[in-house]
Amino acid sequence: MTELEEFLEVERIKKLRILYSHYFDSNDLDRMVDLFTDDVICEFGPYGVWHGKAEMRKNYADVHAHWDKLKRGPYPYMHITTNHWVEITGPESAEGRCYLIDTVTADKERNALLLLGVYDDEYKKVAGKWKIHRTRLDFMWPDYSVVGGVPGRRILASDDKR
Repeated sequence: MTELEEFLEVERIKKLRILYSHYFDSNDLDRMVDLFTDDVICEFGPYGVWHGKAEMRKNYADVHAHWDKLKRGPYPYMHITTNHWVEITGPESAEGRCYLIDTVTADKERNALLLLGVYDDEYKKVAGKWKIHRTRLDFMWPDYSVVGGVPGRRILASDDKR
């Protein structure tokens, strides 16, 4: 792969995480779920591990209903992702990490800052398109729950032994 080809692949992968935030925040869960492999694994520390698109979609719908206190529909929260780091690990695999600043917009009784975290992702190319295969959120604040890992040198799953 040339340097330019790798650059384009990394940009395609970064777009997945950007689309995830937009689709999740706007409550477009069908489009959001389509960004993931069929056998996706979502790890959210104390909130559990979700397997497959059906369980993921149901749990995201529940999260949305919980935070949409003003019944706005879209944007009861905003996921701000930044500092995206992606390493291509093979012709159809990659790993990435980005920071999360999670805010609440539909609860006037609380501070808008909900949490700070780091997404660690494993990506797979499926039928020529990049998909998120595994995502884990390490929580930095207000709770602290970190597994760690480094893109390109094996992102650790919560069930991995160090």
